[in-house]
Amino acid sequence: MNASDERRKAVMPTHSETRALPYSAAEMYDLVADVARYPDFIPWISASRVRTVTPQGDHDVMIADLVIGFKMFRERFQSRVTLWETARRIDTEYVDGPFKHMISNWEFVDTATGCDVRFKVDFEFKNRLLQGAAGLFFHEAMQRIVRAFEARAQTLYETKQASGGA
Repeated sequence: MNASDERRKAVMPTHSETRALPYSAAEMYDLVADVARYPDFIPWISASRVRTVTPQGDHDVMIADLVIGFKMFRERFQSRVTLWETARRIDTEYVDGPFKHMISNWEFVDTATGCDVRFKVDFEFKNRLLQGAAGLFFHEAMQRIVRAFEARAQTLYETKQASGGA
């Protein structure tokens, strides 16, 4: 790895983790694909708008706007979300807003006891001050977001199971 790669790695926070959850891959895929509901349960997301969803053969492409806020910081950004329902995969890439770069990937794999959820995100803010601040709490923030999805799944799917289904 050369010096330029080392500097880039130092300024671009990345986070990845895998969680074993007691829900099906289809349930977790549906939960993460429901971008319009993110403000209901994800910390720091104050608004969400799905602009379009375009079928493209074996996948759909969604264009969505999210508004994130933390203390005095409030930014809107737009993403292209590629939904691979059959493969149980969601790929998100940055289109417009405060980032130089932002990519996230979700994979959902059924297991004997539920599913494995694999999450990976990699981003860099345009503003160096924001990038520095993000680096200070990035991993904790990503863990809180993943826990928010887990809590949402528990609310949606354990309530559904307790009531005997849909």
